Amino acid sequence: MAVAADATAPVATLRRRVSRPMVLGAILIVWLALFTVLRGRQTLTLAAADLTGLHRWLNDLNDSIGANRNSNPLFLYFFNEIRLAIDNLVTFAQSLISQPTGGRPVPQIGWLGVVGITGYVSWAVGNWRVALLAVAGFTFFGLQGLWQESMDTLALTLSAVLVALLIGIPLGVWAGLSDRFNRIMTPFLDFMQTMPTFVYLAPLTLIFLIGGASAVITTVIYAAPPAIRITAHAIRSVPETTVEAADSLGATRSQQLLKVLLPMSKRTVVMGVNQTIMAALAMVTIAALIDAPGLGKTVVQALQSLDVGTAFNAGLAIVVMAIVLDRVTTAAAARTEAARRTGGRLRAWRRPLLIAGGIAVAVLVHLSHTYVWAAEFPGSGSTGSHIASAADTTTTWLQDHLSGLTNGLRDALTNVLLNPFQTLLTDSPWWLVGVTLVALGAVLGGWRAAVTAALCVGLLVGTGVWSDSMTTLASTAVATVLVMLLGVVFGVWMGRSRLVDRLVRPTLDAAQVMPPFVYLVPFLALFGATRFTAIVAAVVYAAPVAIKIIADGVRNVSESTVEAATSAGCNTWQIITKVQLPMARNALTLATNQGLIYVLSMVVVGGLVGAGALGYDVVAGFSQGELYGKGLAAGLAIVLLGVMFDRITQAAARRTRA
Repeated sequence: MAVAADATAPVATLRRRVSRPMVLGAILIVWLALFTVLRGRQTLTLAAADLTGLHRWLNDLNDSIGANRNSNPLFLYFFNEIRLAIDNLVTFAQSLISQPTGGRPVPQIGWLGVVGITGYVSWAVGNWRVALLAVAGFTFFGLQGLWQESMDTLALTLSAVLVALLIGIPLGVWAGLSDRFNRIMTPFLDFMQTMPTFVYLAPLTLIFLIGGASAVITTVIYAAPPAIRITAHAIRSVPETTVEAADSLGATRSQQLLKVLLPMSKRTVVMGVNQTIMAALAMVTIAALIDAPGLGKTVVQALQSLDVGTAFNAGLAIVVMAIVLDRVTTAAAARTEAARRTGGRLRAWRRPLLIAGGIAVAVLVHLSHTYVWAAEFPGSGSTGSHIASAADTTTTWLQDHLSGLTNGLRDALTNVLLNPFQTLLTDSPWWLVGVTLVALGAVLGGWRAAVTAALCVGLLVGTGVWSDSMTTLASTAVATVLVMLLGVVFGVWMGRSRLVDRLVRPTLDAAQVMPPFVYLVPFLALFGATRFTAIVAAVVYAAPVAIKIIADGVRNVSESTVEAATSAGCNTWQIITKVQLPMARNALTLATNQGLIYVLSMVVVGGLVGAGALGYDVVAGFSQGELYGKGLAAGLAIVLLGVMFDRITQAAARRTRA
């Protein structure tokens, strides 16, 4: 027995000495060595106009569906009916606030009525400050000359949110009450929230065509998961003692739900509505690629023509709408909580004011319905012209005076990081990259992550866009490294200083409200239409979530542990590197996971401003019928990259916790 113990001792010692970073380093060294020998072989490169058999089959499928759309029973009695119902909802919403209808030259409710309703609702569910913000924001749309575009965006957003909540809240309640249903729903919700927004567009246009109805359906699919998840969490967060007390009083299952669970979870559910609205607004703007009307369409057209001024003006309107909707729903959640604490009683003076305000709004709606001056926003939108002109002037100045700095930064990052890594990925044999990814998955996440990586690699090869996938992977990896660098620096700073956290966190919260499109505009002005523009926009888009996660992880490190390290003589740098960051490994891994997903989503959107690769393939598929199949395959490739990243990083997080 002693001999056996002595024999196993060196093995155990060897295992302790061979750490995970050492294994990762060995994998990379082997990859580089084989790359120098096999460079340029079996790279599966495909020219921009070339198609594979899968792409042609998808084109034929698209043509076949188009030819049989009105005769196939599945479309005739199911998909077409869904599209018709959503189309009627969208048409109704647009006829109310944005589009002329029924022989009228203006919508049913003109600008004065819309502004009045907005201010009244914002005050009723929030407070007077939010109401002033909402009125000012909606008035600003008209001053920009973007009233109709803004109302189109609002109509699509509200239509999608209505449908998403009608589906999401009941499913969320069910998931909150049933462990089995929650287990069934979780993988689907994970998958839906992992996929970048671009991916929803192509397959749904295959079924529902392009236009407002398809945009709303796409948005519903994207925006429903937050409503389901947060509602389920709210139901599950109600204290068991409260439920048991209701049960002991003889309350039935439905009475418990209606009298206890839903009232006590109302504030959290309202926050779920907030997240649903934000997701819907982000998706509606991107759905401009499938001919959805509104501000997103203006931004897309301006980006494609490199018209920074117009894009900035419309992007500013999107930001203002996002801020207004976010603040109104946040204030509604706060008022809901206050009402719960006070038993739902209104102050004596508030009820008469609500009634008087309702009468005033009814008058404004009547005026806007009856008179053209109250229906059409006055003025020519000169403010928007001034904003666009100022943006163009600023862009010209930046390009004339800062081109040396911006071009130097762009060239340094491109030549030092992006080009070498992209060359390594695209010029290596496909099977070598695949084996490396599987090996990395095994080391970081275990055998399940390795199996997932192997399946994703095999399917990526099958999509026929391997080279473009590797180009997107290179941009995503470089941007994620930059996100994590920012995340660690600012996250540690915020985690160690509550003053810094209070100062920086509002900016991060505001940054997360803005839809992805908006991030492209300023960097297009700075760096032009290049893949570097997409990378910088992706970093700025993804950094806030990574910073907040790391800051919370550092702050959650036990104070007694930090004090013990300080008393042992550790300086600040040693405390950060030897104590706080190692003990916040879970937060670091989660930040990497979320950073990857956010970056991938933004890098793909960057296909509009010269990022190329999979994003360009998807956009080209919408605009060029012969490339539809390739665009659909590129969308699948994006999903596969997202799933692979997500599973490996999640598995790594679980192993870190273990």
